[in-house]
Amino acid sequence: MFNSLQKEVNQFIDRGLDRSLRLAVTGLSRSGKTAFITSLINQLLHINRADNSHLPLFDAARNHRILGVKRIAQQDLSVPRFDYERNLAELMQNPPHFPQSTRGVSETRLAIRYERQSGLMRYLKETGTLYLDIFDYPGEWLLDLPLLELDYQQWSQGLSALFSPHRQALAQNWLNKVATLDLTAVANEDVLAEIAQDYTDYLQACKAQGLHFIQPGRFVLPAELEGAPALQFFPLLQLTDEQWKQLKNTASSNSYFSVLEKRYEYYRNKIVKKFYQDYFAHFDRQVILADCLTPLNHSRQAFEDMQEGLTQLFHNFHYGKRHLLSRLFSPRIDKLMFIATKADHITTDQLPNLMSLMRHLVQKGGSYVEFEGIETEYSAIAAIRATQQVNVTQNGQKFKAIQGVRSSDLQRVTLFPGSVPMNIPNEAFWQQNKFEFDQFEPQRLEQGEIIPHLRMDTVLQFLLGDKLD
Repeated sequence: MFNSLQKEVNQFIDRGLDRSLRLAVTGLSRSGKTAFITSLINQLLHINRADNSHLPLFDAARNHRILGVKRIAQQDLSVPRFDYERNLAELMQNPPHFPQSTRGVSETRLAIRYERQSGLMRYLKETGTLYLDIFDYPGEWLLDLPLLELDYQQWSQGLSALFSPHRQALAQNWLNKVATLDLTAVANEDVLAEIAQDYTDYLQACKAQGLHFIQPGRFVLPAELEGAPALQFFPLLQLTDEQWKQLKNTASSNSYFSVLEKRYEYYRNKIVKKFYQDYFAHFDRQVILADCLTPLNHSRQAFEDMQEGLTQLFHNFHYGKRHLLSRLFSPRIDKLMFIATKADHITTDQLPNLMSLMRHLVQKGGSYVEFEGIETEYSAIAAIRATQQVNVTQNGQKFKAIQGVRSSDLQRVTLFPGSVPMNIPNEAFWQQNKFEFDQFEPQRLEQGEIIPHLRMDTVLQFLLGDKLD
C-alpha cells in the first residue's frame, strides 16, 4: 500500500516537472519490438562526452549535451525487468541470434542526465535528468484492446465480417464442431474446453500463415492463464441478429450460450481491461512498428490482415497535446512515429518506397491523429542491422545490393532483394508478381561493441530531442 502510494507521488512530481516520459513501443506480433527496445537502450547507454558518431542525427548526443545515461530501478516492482543483458548475450553467441520474442510484460527505466539549453529551469540548475520508462509486451495481446468497446455479439459479428475463405479453410475443424453445438443445452466444461482448443489451433494456424489479426491474443500466448476457463470460449459467427436476440432472451444461465458470453465478458473486463489500465492508459509518446516486407512474401490476405491490425491500434490510446494539467491528471500521447522495420533487408534506394508503403498502410489512423494536432513522423529503420550495402558490377553495369547471412540456409550471400511497392498493391499486382524478401541473421556483437543500426538516431531525435534542450 505504502509502496504504491509512494510510486504515485513520485510519478506525480516527475510529471509536474516534465522530467519523465513514458514510451509506448507498439506493434503487431513479430514487428521487432524487443529488438527495437534492446537497440534503443544500447544506443543511449553508449553516449559519452568524447565520441557519439554512432548517433550523428541525434542532436543532444552529437553536441555532447548528454552527460550520461544509466539504467535505474523501475518504480513498479511487480513487473519483470526487461532482460537487456540476455538480449545482448544472444547477439554475442556464435552464431548470433536475434532477441527472443516477448512472452510477457517487462519494463525498463533509464535516467538521462543532460545540460539544459533552454527553459526557465536552466537559470536554477544547469543540468537536468529525464527519466524514460519503456515497456515491452507481446504483440499478440495488443489486438485484444478493441474488445474493451465490444460486447460478445459485436465481437462475434466483427470477426464474421473478416472471415475470408482462407480463414474458413483453416478453421474447418472448429467450425464443424460449433455447427453441431446446441447453444441452449446445459454447458459441459469438457466440451467447451475441447472446442476452445480447436479455436486456438485455428488461431495458431493463422499465425503460421503470416496473418496478424488474431483475437483473443492470449489464446496463442496465454502466459500464466494457460488452461484457465477464462481462455475457454470462442466467437459465434453463424448467428443472425434474430438468433442473438432469441438466445439472450431464452437461454438459461447454465447454457452453452450464457457460459460463453460470461467468459467473454470476464476476459474483457478482468484481463484485457486490467492490461489496458496498467500499461496503456498513461503514455506520453508512441512508436508503431510494422514489418511491411514479410507479409508481402506470404499473400495478399496476410498483407491486408496486417493493415486491419494496424488500423485497430489507434482505438485505445489517448492522443492530444501535452500541458501541465494533462501531464498531471490525464497523460496524452503528443508525438507518434510510424516505423517500418527491417529496412536493412532492402537497398537504400528503396527506403522512400518503404516509408511510402507504411504511410499508406496507416493512412486512416494517421489522418486521425494528425487531425488531433499530434506531431507525427514516418521512418524506416533497422534496430539491429543484419546486412551491409554493397555495389555490384554485373555485365558492365553497376547496381546496389545487400550482403549478409541468409536465415534460410545460413549462407553469406550478396543479392538484390527487389523493389518495394510505394502503395498498397492491388489485386492484379498480386496475381502477376511474387515478393521474395529474404530474412537475414544478425551480425555477431563483440563485448562492449555498439549494436549496428540503421536510422535509430532519427528515432531518438524525434522522441527525445525536445526534452533534452
